[in-house]
Formats: sequence, structure tokens, C-alpha cells
Amino acid sequence: MGPVRRAVIDVGTNSIKLLVADVAGRNVQPVHEESRQTRLGKGFYETRQLQPDAIARTAEAVAEFAKTAREHKVATIRAIATSAARDAVNADELTSAIQRASGLKVEIISGGQEAGLAFQGVTTDMELANAPLLLLDVGGGSTQFILGRGECTHFAHSFQFGAVRLLEKFPHSDPPTRGEFTACRDWLKNFLQSEVRPKLEPAFADEAALASAEPPAQPGSAGRRPDLRHETDSQSAGIQLVGTGGTSSILARIEAKLDRYDRERLEATRLSLEQVKARRKQLWSLPLAERKEITGLPKLRADVILTGVLIYEVVMEEFGFKLLRVSTRGLRFAAVMD
Repeated sequence: MGPVRRAVIDVGTNSIKLLVADVAGRNVQPVHEESRQTRLGKGFYETRQLQPDAIARTAEAVAEFAKTAREHKVATIRAIATSAARDAVNADELTSAIQRASGLKVEIISGGQEAGLAFQGVTTDMELANAPLLLLDVGGGSTQFILGRGECTHFAHSFQFGAVRLLEKFPHSDPPTRGEFTACRDWLKNFLQSEVRPKLEPAFADEAALASAEPPAQPGSAGRRPDLRHETDSQSAGIQLVGTGGTSSILARIEAKLDRYDRERLEATRLSLEQVKARRKQLWSLPLAERKEITGLPKLRADVILTGVLIYEVVMEEFGFKLLRVSTRGLRFAAVMD
């Protein structure tokens, strides 16, 4: 049996994304990809009410993507919605608007489902299929941490912080002041230490989870808990940190000075902690107009990149990762397989 052409439309907090792909088992060959920023989560976090203009923009984008998918003669179109939709008190207004505009019923998936799909999608990359990974999926309204290897995940959790949510929680001047940066960074550090580390650290300490990824014991180390800190992305050295989602791809594009999307070059990118830190310093020092002129940074993402890059920097520091690998796959690659 040959491949089946399918489409998935991902209704995110910041962007709506389309993937049309030919699918045969776990082999996903993209045919067409597109993204449009609608900022569904704009003005949302105070009241948990999706705003009428954001709903209208989102429904219009989904309808246009559905039309594009049908023009590619897909067998099925799946529409899924994530953080903003699942947290909204008026999510039914969004799903009704999308159904009226496109004829599609939207699945609002849980944070756990989102994490699982992200890991499944990233591991369609043969280079990552059997590697021990900590996958960091930074979205607009939530961030997923997934620890696993191959088809087995040992930890998957969605946390309520993301690039758009932080941008709204910590509004800033143009350019941001040092105090504004410090407030955002300190909140993020405290959140990782109080909410993420207590949940994630036991998974690292699980001997069964890390049996094949843990480095050899050193003399006198009996009984110690495994360290979370790994110096390289070598599979033999331990767990690789992999980023998926818009922020990590954009950071790779900036580093490579790519003015267009190039999956092969992006997935070949490795970003050191020093590079991420230097990029954060540059971005936070510039006014919005100058950030919009940076090669590789889409103009409409020039505001939200501030909190996105900060999330990666603080996570790498907190958990001791020196290298970030970039994946352009994720939730959509898994969703299109079902």
C-alpha cells in the first residue's frame, strides 16, 4: 500500500500552522507547509477569554489552510488546538467559528497529548529515533518537557508558561530595560526551580529510564543520583537537549543567516549555551524596529522572540545543558500519522 496524503492544521496560541504530507507508517514526507501568526492568545491571560478579533483571524486562517489542503487532494484534514483553546472559558466560540468558516471540527488536545505528539513527531527523524532525549517544545501559551528514547517516554508534562504568555505577563519598553529583563528572568528561574525541577528530576534519577543513557559510574559514586548536566550532544555522553517549535527554528535561522525556511540546514544546527546567551543579549538590547531587520527573524515574531530565547537560555542554565539541537518536526508530524 502506498503513502496516503493527509493534512493537519495546528491552532496554536501564537500561530496557525499547516502541514500537508504523504504518510506511510512513520515515514512522513512534507508536501506543503505554511504558517500564519494570528495571536489567538492576545489579551487572553487576564480573563481567559479569547478575544473576538483573534477568533475571527484564526477562523479565517484555518479556512484558507483547509482550502489549500483540499487543493493538494488530501484524504483527510485534521484540526487540533492547544494551550489557549484548552485554557479558554469560551473555547466553544472558537470551535464554532472554525467549523462555520472551514467545515472542520477542532480537537482541543490536553497538555499531555500535546507533549506525547511532539515527542512522537520529533523521533520520526532517524537520527533521533533511538537517542535519549529531553525534548523542549516551547509554544505560545505552554511549554512541554518530554524525556524519553525511541517509542518510550519516561516523562511528559505541559507547563503553563510560553513565549506569548510571558510576553503578556511581563510587558516591556522599547527597547526593554534591564529591570524588565531581570523581572522576567527571575520569575522564569523561580518557576523552573519550584515547578519543573521537582517533577522532572525524579525521571532523570530513574535507573530504568536512564539505564542505557547514563555515563559509566565513577569510583566512589555509588548511591549518587544522576546529574542533569551533560557537556555535549554526543549520544554516548548522555541525554541530548532538543528544541522544537517556532523559537528554536528561528534561533537556528538567525544563527545561519537564513532568509528562508530550510529544514535540512535547520536540523543540522547545534546552538551552544554561549550562542544562545549572546543572541539573547543582542535581542534584548535592540528596539523592535531593529529586531525586525535581523536576517532569519520573521518580522511578526520580532516581539515574542524575546521571551522565547530567554526560555531556552534559562532552561539550559538550570539543567546544565551546554548544547541545543534543533528539530523542525513535532506535534504536526505525529498528528498527521494518525
